Amino acid sequence: MKVLYDVIIAGAGVIGSALARELSRYQLSVCVLEKENDVAMGATKANSGIIHGGFDPEPGTLKAKMNVEGVPLIYKAAKELNVPFRQCGSIVCAFNEQEANTIKDLYDRGVINGVEGMKLLNKEEVLAIEPALSANICLALLIPSAGIICPYKLAIAAMGNAMDNGATLIRNFNIDKVIRNDGAFEITSVDGKTVEGKFFINCAGAHSDVIADKAGDKFFTIIPRNGEYLLLDKTEGATVHHTIFQVPGPEGKGVLVSPTVDGNLLTGPTAEVSCSPDANIITQAGISKVVNQARKSVPGVNFRQTITSFAGIRASEKNSDFIIKASDSVAGLIHVAAIDSPGLTSCFAIAQYVINILKDNNLTLTEKEYWNPVRENTEAFREMSYEQKDEYIKEHPEYGKIVCRCEGVSEGEILDAIKRNPRALDVDSVKRRTRAGMGRCQAGFCMPYVMELIARENNVALEEVTKKGNGSYIVTGRI
Repeated sequence: MKVLYDVIIAGAGVIGSALARELSRYQLSVCVLEKENDVAMGATKANSGIIHGGFDPEPGTLKAKMNVEGVPLIYKAAKELNVPFRQCGSIVCAFNEQEANTIKDLYDRGVINGVEGMKLLNKEEVLAIEPALSANICLALLIPSAGIICPYKLAIAAMGNAMDNGATLIRNFNIDKVIRNDGAFEITSVDGKTVEGKFFINCAGAHSDVIADKAGDKFFTIIPRNGEYLLLDKTEGATVHHTIFQVPGPEGKGVLVSPTVDGNLLTGPTAEVSCSPDANIITQAGISKVVNQARKSVPGVNFRQTITSFAGIRASEKNSDFIIKASDSVAGLIHVAAIDSPGLTSCFAIAQYVINILKDNNLTLTEKEYWNPVRENTEAFREMSYEQKDEYIKEHPEYGKIVCRCEGVSEGEILDAIKRNPRALDVDSVKRRTRAGMGRCQAGFCMPYVMELIARENNVALEEVTKKGNGSYIVTGRI
């Protein structure tokens, strides 16, 4: 018998995952459809991981509203979900008089948006707190409320918490048709699976215009922008202590230099219009731009310590604002589209905004008698002292076997990732949950054993284990 869900969400990025988590507190049946083999596979797995203070969006826009409202909400949720974050603050740098005037305008804009604690710093003041910055700096804007977080860990934790509270996740569901009949949506995948729901929320990221078209309400077109990054080794993680921005331009906030919550140094992104929502590519021109622009702010960035490069697609739209609204022509359809920066910061504010839209559209929302907002700390073992680890290993010997030497990840942590909602089903999903394979050797040593654990725990042949689902097989047979 088919289940008629109260709410179906298309897309398990950080927005869809945050929304599923917030909806799971109500007496509702919630289903999330994800076309990939794991959550957080679109823009969420490849962005800057910055919690923006809110000075940049144009006053009066949804971006400005969601950004400022989202900052305290994302910090609160991260604490509840045990997702690592740092409220390290950000600094915007000016290198000439024109840029200095722009920074003063940004300060005024931030005041209008409701950003608290901002401060203008002269050259001596900013170099005193960030000595690695260029001596050419003439003025800076300090935003203490800004921070850093791991975007895919946040999405994984939010989805896991939603599932623990009763939500359903269906992976590898590539939507083919959306039909509304008798007050409900019938949604069919390209391989013939079908789900039904009363409300359909389009959180499909760079593909949200495609989903809008399938649902019969395409009034916007997504402009995919490719952003390229360089990630440096942990030896460089203390180069700067704040997120360092340059004065934003038409393409966005520009190339940043920032520590990460895991101790690396991140530089990027570029912002080039892409030919496809799936064309997240690395180019020599893009890498050169990241290097040159990063060194404008922080001349001493040691790019010889780069351990990997990656790219992600941002879903922009011609009006440069978020699209969060109920459809004007299809009852029960809600669009959450064109969520580029500061989408990560805004995710829980967006979730609450959508819940209010659902209320306005007569969805009954009754809170559960018991809803657990807390997710078990998946970082607990690595945060223990050596003495505590020794005691824990006596009861859980699998934690005493190190699989990833670069990041110090144990077999026990990998097994937990394979078993805990949302379960890690492939090599990259284990990497995102545990950091196994994210060190200097980039999985050169640990991948075979990770594959063996995935195969064993899922009772499949090693040849069936993929890197990231959808036919990305790693081995083809036995010799």
